[in-house]
Amino acid sequence: MPGPDRFQTLDNVDVAQKRVLVRADLNVPLESGIVRDATRIERIAPTLLELAEQGAIVIVLSHLGRPKGTVVPSMSLAPVAGPLSVALDHPVKFVVTDWTDGEAARAVTKARHGDILLMENTRFHPGEETNQPAFVKTLMDLGDIYVNDAFSAAHRAHASTEGLAWFLPSVAGRAMEKEMAALHAALDAPQRPLTAVIGGAKISTKLDMIGHLCCKVDTLIIGGGMANTFLHAQGHPIGRSLAEHDMAEHALEILEHAESEGCKIVLPLDVVVAEDFKPHAHARTVSIQEVTDKEMILDVGPGTVEAIGKIFDNSKTLVWNGPLGAFELPPFDAGTLGAARKAAELSKAGKLRSVAGGGDTVAALNLAGLADDFTYVSTAGGAFLEWLEGKTLPGVKVLEQCGARALK
Repeated sequence: MPGPDRFQTLDNVDVAQKRVLVRADLNVPLESGIVRDATRIERIAPTLLELAEQGAIVIVLSHLGRPKGTVVPSMSLAPVAGPLSVALDHPVKFVVTDWTDGEAARAVTKARHGDILLMENTRFHPGEETNQPAFVKTLMDLGDIYVNDAFSAAHRAHASTEGLAWFLPSVAGRAMEKEMAALHAALDAPQRPLTAVIGGAKISTKLDMIGHLCCKVDTLIIGGGMANTFLHAQGHPIGRSLAEHDMAEHALEILEHAESEGCKIVLPLDVVVAEDFKPHAHARTVSIQEVTDKEMILDVGPGTVEAIGKIFDNSKTLVWNGPLGAFELPPFDAGTLGAARKAAELSKAGKLRSVAGGGDTVAALNLAGLADDFTYVSTAGGAFLEWLEGKTLPGVKVLEQCGARALK
């Protein structure tokens, strides 16, 4: 992730009297046409207001769902315009277009400086996801300046996330700027000791992430279903627990790799088990040697949470992705929530820089009311995961390569 000095921001561009294309991520959950979580709307608000107040015509681009290049009414961004207006306390005009009818261009021509236009779902056009040059030009002709404020879509080289930046003066918006600065400080230039918590079901889906983190962090705490695979590989009984038995050899290789990199891997010391995976199932806490054939490991135990807390006490930076257990069903949420409370407490006290991301992680923190106490919580999903894997994100890379050049 480039440091704050490697890309241009709104501070580097004069937007007065200009048409500014802003790539936002308004891919919000909708239920019967009602926005159920406005977090992404709230995060884009500062950028849009700043641009409007400086006299720009603000043209907001976003996708919603996966319409696959066709007009799907249920994936229209129309229901988002109202909540966006409320968040901004500023009127937002929604522009109905299939991206082939010229309505977008006509709406921009009629707009006044300070107006905010929300365009229809960019994925209604087949050229969006294929980064089609003709569609890039359609978008490019609407604006004078390009602002990318959608880190969560930066892992896609689409027309509105990457293609535009090659042809217009390009900068990061405030949300993108904040996200990149937080991630850079967490993993690329961290205060040490640096600890990572990785949970989830399968090692196979996170091999790249674990391999990358072993080279970066001082301590790697592994929980969730993937921890069961490690325990199985070490010869511990795991009963009917979710595990990838065919990944046992890979698990042992990971442990050896981590040791060679000077990274300490921490696995559960005790676990919460049950014979049934259902809410409020009869459960017991046992050591990792005491799981019976009929039981499933569904959470880490209190001894493990205490040990994790001590690691947090001795850490300066924490990166977290994935729950430690089946947090969606009590009582198997206790491990994740207990460790999260400790991290939140230290972060709030200024003793720990904590960055968390990933759908289940954010859901768990929101459920516990702890998200605001972490230093930074990313809503980026796939882009956050690819950053943890050490991959280059096209939407970020192009800002680094083209932003400064275009503004000279």
